[in-house]
Amino acid sequence: MTTILGLSAFYHDSAACLVVDGEIVAAAQEERFSRRKHDHRFPTGAVRYCLAEAGIGVDDLDFLAFYDKPLLKFDRLLETYLDFAPRGIASFAKAMPLWLREKLWMPDLVRTELARAEGIEDDREAKKRGRAIRAPVLFGDHHESHAASAFYPSPFEEAAILTVDGVGEWATSSVGVGRGNGIEMLEELRFPASLGLLYSAFTYQTGFKVNSGEYKVMGLAPYGEPRFVREIREQLVEIAEDGSLRLDQRFFDYCAGLRMTNRRFARLFGGPAREPETLLTQREMDLARSLQEITEEVLLKMAAHAHRRTGMTKLCLAGGVALNCVANGRILREGPFTDLWIQPAAGDAGGALGVALAVWHRYLGHGRESAERRGSWVSPRAWKGDGLPPYEDEMRGAYLGPRSTPEEIDSFLAARGAPYRVVARPELPGVVAALLAEEKVVGLHQGRMEFGPRALGARSILGDPRSPRMQATMNLKIKFRESFRPFAPSVQREGVADWFELGDESPYMLLVADVVRRRRREMTPEEQALWGIEKLNVVRSEIPAVTHVDYSARIQTVRRETNPLYWDVIEAFRRLTGCPVIINTSFNVRGEPIVCSPADSWLCFMRTGIDALVLEDRLLVKEEQPPLREDIDWRAEFGLD
Repeated sequence: MTTILGLSAFYHDSAACLVVDGEIVAAAQEERFSRRKHDHRFPTGAVRYCLAEAGIGVDDLDFLAFYDKPLLKFDRLLETYLDFAPRGIASFAKAMPLWLREKLWMPDLVRTELARAEGIEDDREAKKRGRAIRAPVLFGDHHESHAASAFYPSPFEEAAILTVDGVGEWATSSVGVGRGNGIEMLEELRFPASLGLLYSAFTYQTGFKVNSGEYKVMGLAPYGEPRFVREIREQLVEIAEDGSLRLDQRFFDYCAGLRMTNRRFARLFGGPAREPETLLTQREMDLARSLQEITEEVLLKMAAHAHRRTGMTKLCLAGGVALNCVANGRILREGPFTDLWIQPAAGDAGGALGVALAVWHRYLGHGRESAERRGSWVSPRAWKGDGLPPYEDEMRGAYLGPRSTPEEIDSFLAARGAPYRVVARPELPGVVAALLAEEKVVGLHQGRMEFGPRALGARSILGDPRSPRMQATMNLKIKFRESFRPFAPSVQREGVADWFELGDESPYMLLVADVVRRRRREMTPEEQALWGIEKLNVVRSEIPAVTHVDYSARIQTVRRETNPLYWDVIEAFRRLTGCPVIINTSFNVRGEPIVCSPADSWLCFMRTGIDALVLEDRLLVKEEQPPLREDIDWRAEFGLD
């Protein structure tokens, strides 16, 4: 048995992944255990979980794999500071001590932190124990780790690979090709030219948190007009036909400073960055729309170039920019590839998984049997049989995190004095569906937790998409987030084409498609004349709570073989209402990571307007619960006060 622990850490979204004999046994982000969103620290909690899931200890590990190469990253930092000196001295002074003290000694740091994961807190003892850990520490190139996370778990036997993010060591995007168990990296775009950093610059300008709020910018875009596209093209970005780009660094500060942009950037776009938590204006909406158009153009050109360069008919995507599901939908619809697969943990967390698989397949040379070769995946465009085409990948629906046992749940609820009833498994879907049909909001905690930023029916909040009130209710009273944010639909794979302009798989909620025309509602001339955020409350379809202002939706297709209980809930709702679609949003409040444990789920349930909570087969109803008495407000707990 060969055990490989993959790690990503020390930038954002740290994670751990355990691969045993080529199989992904467990994977999780550290934030779910530490309760610090986008936690960058060593993934101690995630490591403990992964080892426990396999029933092994640190000394049973054969290889430790880290997702990037610190020496190359240090080289980039030094060269950049020298190029921009003396500007950036403050940033240099802040970064260097940590590098010189810890990050340049990564093998020792990894082993010491693994010792702490065993429970050794004393620094001297942890270092001593770390030196005794014999598993070698291997390092993968950042974008190769992304590429491996995209290709190896995919169902494809061979495919082009496109990775796009902010920056790794030097690369900001790359093109590669995967065949069998091999990956060949062909080209890369290098720092400071970066689509991901351009997106982050506008995230900062629109008042959202960098490396956290980019998806908010994407959701805001349909409310705006592309009136800044000309300024972006003429002043900020040169875009080549192959999708490579050059950014005019006179407008940015990320090379030498502690901010993304500068005063020149602010003047170009009508003033300084919006202060976080202040009122959104039409300017921010127009900036978001303009940026989204540029992003889609670049990604479509990159995809077309990857097709020309590799000659492949299938494409795998990873890197933080691959979470832009609007662009992904356009690549699938308009690009030259017949099939698309996106790593659900496309950001840095997925690098832990990618580097572990790369050690197994590339370093150790083990073969790979793809789902396509096994016959358990067939392209929807090539399928000629009855029913659905077979679908399988190696991510197991991304359900790779911890599960809760009945004993753990009962013990916790008893300690809290929380009344509940046990619902037999055959009856549970009908009970949940009936609550949803009554416009109740249900927190669903079942099975193994999802790996990646999307809740996919294991740690989800559910609602009725037919209700015109549900989007506002869930945003303001449950999620406590911006009212413009759209919700995603989970739809039975069998019925997706009847409701959305999509005939493909979208198991990881990473594709956007429009609601089909016959499900839409014709708007009045007065409604069509609305502007900006005024568009929000217009009912646009039979499922208004998941229909964005441009008639689009971020879709999760659900198969029964992947998540039986979740599919059965949707099926029960379909039988009750005729609609095989439900609202699915992540089980958390704004600023909080997605819930992990029964305690996390119960506390979120009690702090919000969620009407009912399902912990496996235990059902809690809000009106039956005693009042919550706690010493801290959730806003303060998650840094929002």
